[in-house]
Amino acid sequence: MSSLDGVVAGAGIAPGTISLGSEADRFVMGLLRASASAVLIGAGTLRPDPGHRWTAERVYPKAAAEFALLRASLGLPPEPLLAVVTATGRLPSLTALTPGSLVITTPAGARALAGTLPATAELVMPATRGAPQGAGSARGTSIQAGDIVGVLRERGHARVLTEGGPQLFGELVAAGLVDELFLTTSPALFGGAPPAVGITGHLSPPGEPRARADLLSLRREGSHLFARYRLGKPPSPDDPLLPLER
Repeated sequence: MSSLDGVVAGAGIAPGTISLGSEADRFVMGLLRASASAVLIGAGTLRPDPGHRWTAERVYPKAAAEFALLRASLGLPPEPLLAVVTATGRLPSLTALTPGSLVITTPAGARALAGTLPATAELVMPATRGAPQGAGSARGTSIQAGDIVGVLRERGHARVLTEGGPQLFGELVAAGLVDELFLTTSPALFGGAPPAVGITGHLSPPGEPRARADLLSLRREGSHLFARYRLGKPPSPDDPLLPLER
């Protein structure tokens, strides 16, 4: 979800504010959750709404029965697995950690969470997978995007929905690990909302595109736009121009 001026998150912006309460947006989010084997979020997404349940029926209760039928037809369990990424281990609440949830963290984060997780949640440190020590690895202060996805793939999760935050999503995009982007554009302008954060956060170095997006579909409900993109490699100067009718 993004505002017209590109705001997806910011200090003091409550969950749902950017969407202007769009029912269609909640339905789309429910449909995506209903189709996913796992939902991946960063700790920054959990903090503003620690009691949330990352399930289809929670975000759009009206279609709970239809979502359940869809999951059954896809051979999925009743609820998607929730995976939370935290480098520091600072989680505001553990009520969102439903049975089977994963907390993917660093050794420092594991020490901070020691003895606090529910018995039904699993603590995972990708450092044990042999990632090299240094910046950007789980032995340092963050976790490599490839290791995060690797944890989920090893557990059999083929279709993973990431709901952010922007920094986590941006790192996944930069690593070439996002196949599709579903983006709702809300008819809202926030102007000086601090800070204005785009959908891929703040990645370094700036200035170069991290991926190329091909528009697959575009729908409208009122003044909200619902776009679906396929993501691929950044465009090369040698790439042919796309025909206008595409």
